[in-house]
Amino acid sequence: MPRSSSIFLFLLITISFNALNGLAQKVPSVSGYVKTESGEALPGVTVSILKTAHGVTTDANGFFELPPVKAGTYAVQATLMGYQAVSQTVVIQSGRTAAFNFQLKENQQNLNEVSVYGKTETQAVKEQAFTVNAIETKQFQNTTADLNQVLNRSAGVRIREQGGLGSNFNFSINGLSGKAVKYFIDGVPMEVMGSAMSLNNIPVNLSERIEVYKGVVPVQLGSDAMGGAVNVITNQKQTNYLDVSHSYGSFNTHRSALTAQYVHKPTGITVKASGFFNYSDNNYKMRGVEILEGGTRNGDQITDLNGANFVITDVKRFHDRYRSGMGQVEVGISNKSWADVLYAGFGYSESRQDQQTGFEQAIVYGNVERKGKSSTGTLRYKKSNLLLNGLDVNLFASLSTDKFLTVDTLLRQYYWDGSWTTKGATEMGGIKSLSHIIRPRAFLRANASYTLSERHSFNLNYTIDRLKNESYNELLVSGDDMPGIMTKQILGLAYQQELLDKRWTNTFFVKYYGLGLERKKWIDGGYQVLTDNFPNYGYGAASRYKILPDFGLKLSLEHTFRLQEVEEVFGDGLNVQPNPDLKPERSDNVNLGSYYGFRTGKHRFFAEAAGFYRNASDFIYPVADQRSKALKNENKSNVRVTGFEAELRYDYADLLSFNINATYQSAVNMTKFGSTASNVPEATYKNKIPNQPWFFGNANFGIGKSDVFTKGSRLQFSWFTQYVHWFYLTWEAFGNVNGKSTIPSQLIHNATLSYSLADGRYNVSAECRNLTDDLAYDNFRLQKPGRAFALKLRYFIH
Repeated sequence: MPRSSSIFLFLLITISFNALNGLAQKVPSVSGYVKTESGEALPGVTVSILKTAHGVTTDANGFFELPPVKAGTYAVQATLMGYQAVSQTVVIQSGRTAAFNFQLKENQQNLNEVSVYGKTETQAVKEQAFTVNAIETKQFQNTTADLNQVLNRSAGVRIREQGGLGSNFNFSINGLSGKAVKYFIDGVPMEVMGSAMSLNNIPVNLSERIEVYKGVVPVQLGSDAMGGAVNVITNQKQTNYLDVSHSYGSFNTHRSALTAQYVHKPTGITVKASGFFNYSDNNYKMRGVEILEGGTRNGDQITDLNGANFVITDVKRFHDRYRSGMGQVEVGISNKSWADVLYAGFGYSESRQDQQTGFEQAIVYGNVERKGKSSTGTLRYKKSNLLLNGLDVNLFASLSTDKFLTVDTLLRQYYWDGSWTTKGATEMGGIKSLSHIIRPRAFLRANASYTLSERHSFNLNYTIDRLKNESYNELLVSGDDMPGIMTKQILGLAYQQELLDKRWTNTFFVKYYGLGLERKKWIDGGYQVLTDNFPNYGYGAASRYKILPDFGLKLSLEHTFRLQEVEEVFGDGLNVQPNPDLKPERSDNVNLGSYYGFRTGKHRFFAEAAGFYRNASDFIYPVADQRSKALKNENKSNVRVTGFEAELRYDYADLLSFNINATYQSAVNMTKFGSTASNVPEATYKNKIPNQPWFFGNANFGIGKSDVFTKGSRLQFSWFTQYVHWFYLTWEAFGNVNGKSTIPSQLIHNATLSYSLADGRYNVSAECRNLTDDLAYDNFRLQKPGRAFALKLRYFIH
């Protein structure tokens, strides 16, 4: 960590501990829980003793503790916007503690205004000490968007897909991308839930909120996320509901989603189910691509190249169908004295994808195919106040198996019009193969948090992730190509303090990152077992100070590591080659930001801005290999990322909303010499990392009206515009000025019109993406779909 950051961390710890009022606190005279009528805990409820200055806010479990007061009779009130206020008379006797609970009932008349004016859970997340953005997905649930498309509207986030539905994508947060960013569902790593569980597959209806952590990530996520993390929060309410939808759109695209829950309140038995199905031909038009014209042909085969010439034309993609499906069921019990939640679950997913291109557009495939299937068994347990008051435990365990098959058996060279010629190697440039990858996985996460008092709390998190890699080509007699075992262990401890009447919040943490790698390597005519261990230690702090109730400053810093991922070490059997010699990344991260919001009548404004600094060593990034037509991850000695982002939002009641954000980021290669033995500077020293945008922004506008044509209805129109400035595809130091490969600037517009009936039970929406049909490029300059239309029907009842 830079010396200045270490000095600041020391000063912050010293000052904050000097400011403590002491750990020894008197036992609170009044405590209890606030819940809904169905027994669901209510966080963020204001509990106050009337006619006094005493008041607190309930925690995530609905628990509150009021400070000591003199003996007497008091009126205690619980209030939360969207619920009817409740008061109780409490008699407090000297030397005794009063314990009681509140039960709040929803105020139906105010529900519409709560989402606009109340300090929602989303707003509370944004005001954490960490640099985090929270996105409520309710506004997108009548659109055909997946989670990728929702996240791509957020400041500091850039998602670059390599084509249409189901294509690979690169996710970047504040300049760090790829595996440096981790993905979670309700705090559980997304990859342990099956290969089909990815952000570009999951429909927006399956989520309630998305949290995007930039840089420093909370200990409770148990992650080695060096660049940030995305945590998808699903519906946690103990209520009955059903949400089912289907959409149809351009390129024969179908997307279906279902999520449902049934709670038997007398017994607490709960059944949860979710699933999705996606299909698309992805036969959108490719513009300005090369095909062979002329020559002697037999159907699609070009048997003689004499007289054949390359010409530039527009054609449709012909081998890019994608289909995926997932089903998951959890059965358990809730709201018991020994368990808040105890669920056992099973999930199964399948995917099948035609491969149209390699990592770049000039590599055309016509019969390469990728299949995948996954099965997962899960067990989760949660209990608040286990054994003693303030101790909360959260456990999750899973066993899963991912299986992949890549088919590449034709000795052909394909062109963009579907024609082909014979050659001495397969489409992917190797021998005929039916390549299998089998990856059984065992995962365990244990999290314990302890609230010592209103001002002090601790969090301990431990995760272990053990994965075995088996790979082979069934057309060969030989055994495994790259067998091995990867075991990750991450241990984190955090301490949080609330000072100055909760205006100043500090979180200090330490982490252990352990990676054990066992692999077989062909040496001197036989396999030998090689074992590597990578023990690493990180630390950091996050601080937030509220100058005003809605105006705060944030600072977070850390020394962190990112361990190698299985695809980087063992390959993916398709476009990524194995590299077992990779080393973990490490980085010093600093985030400094502020936020401010205020309300005047029905007008609400919110603004936030942040600067960030990343100094990454052994930076892992993909390098294109033209010979093998694949990517290989390598370590770059040092990369520095600096940048700034800002976002402004305006809402007027439930009628109008507008927000705009922009991000500037500069990821620069700071490796001066390629090796310690070399005194010749690298040609790319101080060059921007290629294939990464450095300036981009988004603008969203929405206008809607309730009770249109009939009571309980809503008509909503939304417009979304995205701008990406041009950037280099390859190193800017290579090639002449006119010949350098770039990805041009892009301005893409999207629009959605939706109509809801019966208070959101029946919903229909129409959507157009890339309204102006502009030529859109993305990762490695691969073309994305042009103008596309979609219609979605949704039924929601609770």
